[in-house]
Parts: sequence; C-alpha cells; structure tokens
Amino acid sequence: MYGVCLRYAGSHDEAQDILQEGFIKVFEKLHTLRDQRSLEGWIKRIIIRTAIEKYRERIYHLSVDDLNENGHHAEDNSGPEKLGLGELLNLIQLLPDQYRLVFNLSVLEGMNHKEIGELLGISESTSRSNLSRARTILQEWIVREQKIVERAI
Repeated sequence: MYGVCLRYAGSHDEAQDILQEGFIKVFEKLHTLRDQRSLEGWIKRIIIRTAIEKYRERIYHLSVDDLNENGHHAEDNSGPEKLGLGELLNLIQLLPDQYRLVFNLSVLEGMNHKEIGELLGISESTSRSNLSRARTILQEWIVREQKIVERAI
C-alpha cells in the first residue's frame, strides 16, 4: 500500500502520513466491510481517498509564496538520464498535481473519467483534458531524455 501512497504523495514523508492515516481509517471502518474477499481492494480505495483528501488539504493551504510567477509549483522538472520503469515512475511524480492525480487514477488504477470526476470534484471533460495533458508532458520528457542519451552515446 505504501507504493499506492507514494504515487499520490509529493514526498516520502507525505506518503507515510497518508499510509498511517489511511490505516487508521481502515481500522475505524473495518466493521463496514461486507465481503472479506475484497479486503485488499477495499483498503486500496480507502488509501486512495485519503491521499486525495491530503492533496485537497495541501491545495487549500497553499500560499501565494509557494507559487512561482507562472502560478505553478516551483519544481525541478529535470528528467532522469536513463528511462526504465523506475525512471518513468519518477517522471510521473514530477507531473503537476492535477495531472498526476488523474493520470494515476486512470492509467494505474483503471478508473473511468466519470469516476475520477466524482472523486476529485471535477467534470469528466476536465479529467479527460488533464489525462491528455499528462500524457503529452510525459511524452515530451521521454523524447527529451532519449535525445540526451543519444547525444551521450
């Protein structure tokens, strides 16, 4: 479950907080579990919802000082030097929050845009747009990384 948390968190510390908070919710709601065969999926949904709640709290408490002049988080968006599965997951972590959340929910969790919209409080079209933009950004980063590797060879 830590891997799930890490996909939605901005850092390892935040992922640990999400995991801890999520398991507290699991224990508090364990009596509501109807089918023990679906325990893992049930826990995963609680963890994902906890991660999204944390994201909303972080956005709500975001101050103007945390933004650069473009209105986005100031981040180092430099990509990895080699592109394997680990590096691809690292690139996903570099996506802006709204794109990363939709990408993770759609591609990694298999949710449809209606479900994503309801979960995040956005429209289906916004979900589609954010997924498209996330894919475009990732493709641009991958192409850039491939060019860097080709030049090095």
